[in-house]
Amino acid sequence: MTQTSGRLFDELGKLLTDAVGAADGVKKEVEGVMRGQAERILNDLDVVQREEFEAVKAMAQKAREENELLKARIAALEAKLAVDNRG
Repeated sequence: MTQTSGRLFDELGKLLTDAVGAADGVKKEVEGVMRGQAERILNDLDVVQREEFEAVKAMAQKAREENELLKARIAALEAKLAVDNRG
């Protein structure tokens, strides 16, 4: 009886191992399909990718900084012009 139950447990173990392997394969396949669907939906919505967003964000920051420098320079030139026109 122990030999029979031992074989039964071995077979059951193999069956469970195969089932876990199959479930893992199905999980990976479902994840791949879901990822593909999500990418298609985002492309259809014309959503910008993170890399593009970060690049534009950096460009905007640089433009803001340059704009502030130019404002300060204009203010200094206007102040100088006002002084020169007085004297």
